[in-house]
Amino acid sequence: MKIATAAYPLDVLTSWAQYEDKLAHWVAEAAVQGAELLVFPEYGAMELATLDGADVAGDLEKSLYSVSEKLEEADRLHLKLAAEHDVHIVAASGPAVTDSRPVNRARLITPSGQIGVQDKQIMTRFEREEWCVIGGNALQVFDTTLGKIGILICYDSEFPLLGRALAECDVICVPSVTETLAGYWRVRIGSMARALENQCITAMSSVVGAADWSEALGQSFGAGGIFCPPDRGFPPTGVLGVREVNAPGWTIAEADLAQVAEVRADGVVLNRRDWQDQVGRDGKAINVALR
Repeated sequence: MKIATAAYPLDVLTSWAQYEDKLAHWVAEAAVQGAELLVFPEYGAMELATLDGADVAGDLEKSLYSVSEKLEEADRLHLKLAAEHDVHIVAASGPAVTDSRPVNRARLITPSGQIGVQDKQIMTRFEREEWCVIGGNALQVFDTTLGKIGILICYDSEFPLLGRALAECDVICVPSVTETLAGYWRVRIGSMARALENQCITAMSSVVGAADWSEALGQSFGAGGIFCPPDRGFPPTGVLGVREVNAPGWTIAEADLAQVAEVRADGVVLNRRDWQDQVGRDGKAINVALR
């Protein structure tokens, strides 16, 4: 399949129609290039808070609830576009209010009209200490007409056991937003490591550029990237496609899921199968004095 990952700038929106036009343009641009799976970034939905004015968009707490109130309508728009272009869309994540505190929620929208929901598992320090966003539902494996798809939102991609929980996935999507180049590289390295361990495809999307109206987002650094196991039939770098940092637009690459199955069965190495060989060897290391 062809996968498209977004390097997505956030806008100050003055009307819902402006948001509809923006999203329709992005989806159509990827679809016309043959993309079948489109991945938007973490907290890309925060631009919806600007519809309630600068005071709301710039307030940490108010912005969470403002966006949460608009996610259902945003999902209806994604459903319409997914059906129109016959594509699967990982919608930009945003806060979804639960009984206690908001979670960070991404949604996988199918052209047949279904919605899969994936919440972030582990919060960054900002989310935990300042925004008070909490972890949400369990990790999901979405069995789609394209293949088995999972989602690790940004920081989640940096944890191998979360990746291992998605070992059945052919593709793991990694929506991200990072405020520094170091943050971008942490998520990119995590995405590449998960592709190595699971012998699968990972697709990283990013928010890019300035959002000075938001105390939460500010300036973001990132790029679209599509990664693979560096094994037989794939690029030796483990990179199927990557964009220049902070260059808005789509990164699009062909991902051969038959080749994923091939390297899992008979690769030069078998990381996914051999994961279990760590068990029993992963206790505390023995200290050996060589002074």
